[in-house]
Amino acid sequence: MWFSRNRDRSVVCPACGSEISRSRAREYDKYGDRWNRADKRFEYLCKPCYGELCHYPRDGLEDVLVELEAEPYPWESVVARYLRTVAERDEPIEEES
Repeated sequence: MWFSRNRDRSVVCPACGSEISRSRAREYDKYGDRWNRADKRFEYLCKPCYGELCHYPRDGLEDVLVELEAEPYPWESVVARYLRTVAERDEPIEEES
């Protein structure tokens, strides 16, 4: 039996649902550390969805969200509270133009 020359498997972008070849996709690590590969399963995004991601470090993000969720406020206000909390803890991050 002969193997196909096209050994590039297909992946599905979790952001938009489009099916693309693995070689045309961008590797995504939800923990923000794609260089540490031990015991990880990566997701693969299409190029347009990957380009829309924020590529700033996410150190401490989950801890802040858990802390905010534990507070007795409506969940709908989490974004405003998150932005206030981050601004109080860190220097604001300027986006490049």
